[in-house]
Amino acid sequence: MIALGNLFGWMNDQLLKMLWLNDLVGAFVENVLRLPLHERLGASVQFFLYDTIKIFVLLSALIFAISYVQSYFPPERTRRILGRFGGLGGRVLGALLGTITPFCSCSSIPLFIGFTSAGLPLGVTFSFLISSPLVDLASVILLASIFNWKIALAYVVTGLVLAVAGGSAISALKMERYVEPFVYGSHLTDAELPEMTRRDRISFAWQAVTDIVKRVWPYVLAGVGIGAVIHGWIPAEWVAAVLGERNPFSVVLATLIGVPMYADIFGTLPIAEALVAKGVGLGTVLSFMMAVTALSLPSLVMLKKVVKTPLLATFFGLVVTGILIIGYSFNALGGWFM
Repeated sequence: MIALGNLFGWMNDQLLKMLWLNDLVGAFVENVLRLPLHERLGASVQFFLYDTIKIFVLLSALIFAISYVQSYFPPERTRRILGRFGGLGGRVLGALLGTITPFCSCSSIPLFIGFTSAGLPLGVTFSFLISSPLVDLASVILLASIFNWKIALAYVVTGLVLAVAGGSAISALKMERYVEPFVYGSHLTDAELPEMTRRDRISFAWQAVTDIVKRVWPYVLAGVGIGAVIHGWIPAEWVAAVLGERNPFSVVLATLIGVPMYADIFGTLPIAEALVAKGVGLGTVLSFMMAVTALSLPSLVMLKKVVKTPLLATFFGLVVTGILIIGYSFNALGGWFM
């Protein structure tokens, strides 16, 4: 067991965290760029280069593998699967299917329209809508590569619980009347889906890699850049004063900062890494990440086009409440996860 644990630790450090790359980049910064790593500029440059390369390498490999699996679950097939279930089981399944469909919050809206128009229960579609941008398999692996598996798995579990709880609350409130009438009139066809060959699935997966990388690279670079600045230039005392655990409103503040932003979780991870290194509570960091991915302002604007204000306000309030509960809970238990 000890040997197995050591092997897993080595694989985690070298394949996921890619510590060898960190050493290689550090040698490049010191010996080629002539920037001492103990100084601010050198530390920031190393952080930027290491995280950028690591995230894009892992992201490309993970998206390819996950998209190959996803080729078996296109939106129409996902709709059919969800259509067979109702109640709590349907909401759980909706949240789980959201984890294998790596859509951002904005691209999830058209799927919400399609699922709702096809007659799926509103609670099921909202569980999917919350889960899809919030939790996906690629983000789990990247979380483990930056932090550890405890944090990655805890993030997944809490994200799924939030999705199921949010969908259940909306179902219990019976808010179907607050969906815009045109949504129910947008009927989907039940055309048979063409079978994909292995070559088709490989082509689909590679296309997904190029599409997602093209879509997220500005956010990744921006996130890594912000993380590099926090890592090398902003004193830990300043960060701790604003977002540290001694500030009882740190989780609320992090959530409010995250909502107006629009980025994939891949762009928020480097910021989270730098904030944790500066002493910010884990719950505060996760609240920021969840607010950015699940409640971005553009997605709320798009959602307002298909639902009425009472339903939008209920959705927003439920997700914010869930994020705050998760944030304060993680801060209270933070030592166990690190």
